[in-house]
Amino acid sequence: MKILSVFLALVWATSAWPQSAPDQMARAQIVFLGEIHDNPVHHRKQARFVADLKPRAIVFEMLTQDVAQALTPSDTSSEQAFERATGWSKTGWPALEMYFPIVFAANGARIYGAALPRAAARDAMKAGIAVTFGDGAAEYGLTSPLPEEQQTDREALQMRAHCDALPEHLLPVMVDLQRLRDAMLARAAIDALTETGGPVAVITGNGHARKDWGAPSFVLKVRPDLSLFALSQTEEDDEPDPAFDLVLSAPAIDRPDPCAAFR
Repeated sequence: MKILSVFLALVWATSAWPQSAPDQMARAQIVFLGEIHDNPVHHRKQARFVADLKPRAIVFEMLTQDVAQALTPSDTSSEQAFERATGWSKTGWPALEMYFPIVFAANGARIYGAALPRAAARDAMKAGIAVTFGDGAAEYGLTSPLPEEQQTDREALQMRAHCDALPEHLLPVMVDLQRLRDAMLARAAIDALTETGGPVAVITGNGHARKDWGAPSFVLKVRPDLSLFALSQTEEDDEPDPAFDLVLSAPAIDRPDPCAAFR
């Protein structure tokens, strides 16, 4: 009975989703398709939306700029070729078999990367995120502190996300790194739109897809003239959220306790 109930829940969640991109999404120049990284249903929905949107460019949070720039059409011809070109299995992201259907659905769209390499993250912790970001840091708002209330809220989110186990002095650093990653996603999306004419799809975690302080907010800080759409994908919770244009839900997956390692 448990297997049957999970199957029915999956069927219901998938059928309850729009069968094609909503009009507002279809009209947007940049579409942020959020996810919980290890939920395969979220990736199937991203692939469906990408196929429907037919973007000229697609930005992956999971790929670095250097890796993405080196990709050739043959590298995207199969999952095996993509693995050889990107070394995906060594990156720490969930299995490529969940993500490659998105690449396939993009049907030759130019691929961009916006991942923050570990070495660059370490440098940012020492030199500051503005220095690591480089040209345009002020334009993207990385040289200015966050409003006090937002800083407090974001530090609290970081603490919860790390199972209340982070030393408090690291919380501002974690928020800064999140801002840097958001800015890098935004820059990659703007570059992709400028170079290809768009539309552009961005594959990223829900936190980066937030319109209030995630990557979309950085895009609009630099290019307020652009039209954006932000999707959040949750698990068994499809309540509207003002940080997104649309929230869709899928059944939760079985996963190890993420806090076990901290304990």
